[in-house]
Amino acid sequence: MAKITGPFVAIVTPFDANEELNLAALARQVKRQAGAGNGIFCAGTNGEFYTLSFDEKVAVAKTCVEAAAGKVPVLAHIGEISTHQTIALGKAIEKLGVKAVSVVTPSFIACSQEELIVYYTRVADALSVPVYLYNIPARTGNKIEPATAATLAAHPNIIGIKDSAGSQESLDGFLEIARTRDDFDVLVGPDHLILHGLKNGASGCISGLGNIAPVTLNKIHASHVAGDAAAAEAAQTHYGELRKALYAHGFPPTMVKRALFLAMPDVGRSRGPALVSDEVNDKVAVVSKTFAEATA
Repeated sequence: MAKITGPFVAIVTPFDANEELNLAALARQVKRQAGAGNGIFCAGTNGEFYTLSFDEKVAVAKTCVEAAAGKVPVLAHIGEISTHQTIALGKAIEKLGVKAVSVVTPSFIACSQEELIVYYTRVADALSVPVYLYNIPARTGNKIEPATAATLAAHPNIIGIKDSAGSQESLDGFLEIARTRDDFDVLVGPDHLILHGLKNGASGCISGLGNIAPVTLNKIHASHVAGDAAAAEAAQTHYGELRKALYAHGFPPTMVKRALFLAMPDVGRSRGPALVSDEVNDKVAVVSKTFAEATA
């Protein structure tokens, strides 16, 4: 399989006024991102996977693959709490044409590193589609240690890790593993570490902020690949300023969704219980107007 590289946007999941899926709006967002040159990562944290049913996750992946129409790759998140449900969702989604799937560590259950190794091994054994580990301990309560990732990297169907721990130390630990293997890659999750990751061997990134700044996201990667360090640094700095301005007001996925909603109302609001007060809405509106990009 060809190596998966480049910038991916962790695309939002649009809802209508009744909090039902708005697949037409999702297709429009996929085409918008493809137009900017960004791949699609669906039903992840910014896609509110934690609010979606099994069938909705399948519908989201199907819509993204169809809307992308082969112009950009689509990755899908399939992580559930149980091994059984993760495998079941993976088997449903691997038939749809996604390039790979990501599997977040189980939440609620406190897992040992041995349990994580068995979990990921069973999932990777069961699926034909390539698997990325997904590390976001602040949300799941379970952390993938570098030694665990190194063990799992030997599995022929585990091709890398999406690290969203948020620290450079965490990212560097996984990048060190990737530098020792040609068959294990790192996708950068934290928006402020994209360029750092790319400079140090990451194959790409998956960004939530790309929903509202797709051109800047793409420019970070494209400039780095082209060897234009100054342009890459400038784009990363702009991205960092957006991150700081927006995430100061609340839960990042909810803030990203609200900023995009203010510019493109058909994506809808976040599903409950997430709420945005009038005061926060006004502050997000200022950020949205300052940083929004004309990529409709």
